[in-house]
Amino acid sequence: MLKASYVPYTLHFKVPSGTSRGILTEKDTYLVKVWDDADPGRFGVGECALFKGLGADDRPEYEQVLQQACREIDRYDSLDLAAWSSIRFGLETALLDWQNGGKGIVYPSDFVDGQRAIPINGLIWMGDKRTMAARIEEKLAAGFSCIKLKIGAIDFDDECDLLAFIRKRYSRDTIELRVDANGAFAPDRALEYLKRLSAYDLHSIEQPIRAGQWEAMARLCEASPLPVALDEELIGVTGAAAKATLLKTIAPQYVVLKPSLIGGFSGTREWIDAARAAGVGWWITSALESNVGLNAIAQFTATLPLTMPQGLGTGALYTNNIASPLEQVGEVVRYNPAKGWNFPADLWR
Repeated sequence: MLKASYVPYTLHFKVPSGTSRGILTEKDTYLVKVWDDADPGRFGVGECALFKGLGADDRPEYEQVLQQACREIDRYDSLDLAAWSSIRFGLETALLDWQNGGKGIVYPSDFVDGQRAIPINGLIWMGDKRTMAARIEEKLAAGFSCIKLKIGAIDFDDECDLLAFIRKRYSRDTIELRVDANGAFAPDRALEYLKRLSAYDLHSIEQPIRAGQWEAMARLCEASPLPVALDEELIGVTGAAAKATLLKTIAPQYVVLKPSLIGGFSGTREWIDAARAAGVGWWITSALESNVGLNAIAQFTATLPLTMPQGLGTGALYTNNIASPLEQVGEVVRYNPAKGWNFPADLWR
């Protein structure tokens, strides 16, 4: 009979100088373990990566639901976890890991064999202008051909200066530029900002206005001179019909898929199916998970037909991340089979 348990785990961010005020310094998450009493030495591990303040499942009863799901893990397929995205994500991961021998292999492929790597974008976190410029230089020096900038936190003219700085040195054919506004623009001014941003040959802009304004977002997607990608807009939308309706109503050019926030891997597959049917492009992004969650997302991503860099470069953000076979080398993430996992000795006490 299958059993499951969980433990809270607090991740501590590396906070470099020049970082914007208010940035997270730590993130609480939950690590879940699945095993069979008949063979307790073989167990699967997943991460229920609750994102407080953003996830639709950020509710007071979260831990109660997680506890109940662990008690009923033996009948997981009958559990209704549609509204509990990160719990579904963590349990799916742990079950797949256990089924594949309990060695951290969630989705077997040539990726986990070490034969293939996944191209990723270089992420530039918000900060003051000088700090962001230095981080851009670091990513360019590391060989990234796709760079993503978080915008909307400093002066817009300064952000445009940073984009102009890159474009003066590198054309669109050399460096792909993505920006993520995280809903920072007011609907009545967003198109003005997008017109200015279009001068820098951007690949796309993520979530220019706050989620939940479908009509305003639809008008923006129709009129925008640069492609719009939905991100936070997808959170909390469950079921194939609702996903198809959102894409038909807003008609974005892209969607950004974060498995721990949009229903785990099963929910992500629904979004991919809906996007394909609607002619909408997509890519996969992590959402500040530990290496446990990032490993699962990377392995899942490696099974998909990829046409562009993915957003999987968050593994080096923490001072106490769990050592894993994942490696970021230049602009790719790869899995090194020669490296193992190193969980804290007292984690499953």
